Amino acid sequence: MRAVAVIPARMAASRFPGKPLATLLGAPMVEHVYRRAAMCRELDAVYVATCDTDIQTIVEGFGGHVIMTAASHMRASDRTAEAARMLDAEIIVMIQGDEPMILPTMIVDAMAPLLESQSVGCANLVKRITRRQEYEDPNTIKVVRNLRGDAMYFSRAPIPAVAFDDVASLPVFKQVCVIPFRRDFLLEYATLPSTPLEQQESIDMLRILEHGGRVRLVETDVDTHAVDTPDDLAIVEARMGARGYP
Repeated sequence: MRAVAVIPARMAASRFPGKPLATLLGAPMVEHVYRRAAMCRELDAVYVATCDTDIQTIVEGFGGHVIMTAASHMRASDRTAEAARMLDAEIIVMIQGDEPMILPTMIVDAMAPLLESQSVGCANLVKRITRRQEYEDPNTIKVVRNLRGDAMYFSRAPIPAVAFDDVASLPVFKQVCVIPFRRDFLLEYATLPSTPLEQQESIDMLRILEHGGRVRLVETDVDTHAVDTPDDLAIVEARMGARGYP
């Protein structure tokens, strides 16, 4: 199966304007995401989908590929879907531009359910939460899964409601934004009306669940940290430096 990665990025992030071009270990954050995705041998190509010429200039400057999209998109998945219409691929892996700590193995793991079963249209990487701060942080998207391994709900609230000391026996997960879609599923997603919970929580995946769709969850052991704020950038830079990220 032909698979490509699309990294949606825009300058107008509400919590951290200009975030994709924030400097991280001497390079723009979007470059870290792009180069680590490009290390994945199972991907045939990597693209940045953006509406901003500033991002376009930087990405093309380090040799990356850009697809220009409309400025009207409020959801990363809708921007990715516009880019997908221009791509010849069966699997589109959406990798958020604020996930600079991703590793190629995470992309491979996330794609596995789509390669194993035609019935899976979308998968989502998740990681167990082990720190109370992440559990209570509204910028960390929590996920509850059912016994089949599919998502039941995504929320910025601390769910499921457990005494945090019990997380070992009742795992609590956070979303890691490495999200493979079957291309046809993604294009259909973009035609669906936006939904009340999607808008209230500001979480793309809820549009799928509210319309009766399924999102298969894939657990990763890799401990990453998304960049939602300038404080997150400092945390991620320290962790990447300590772990010897290139």
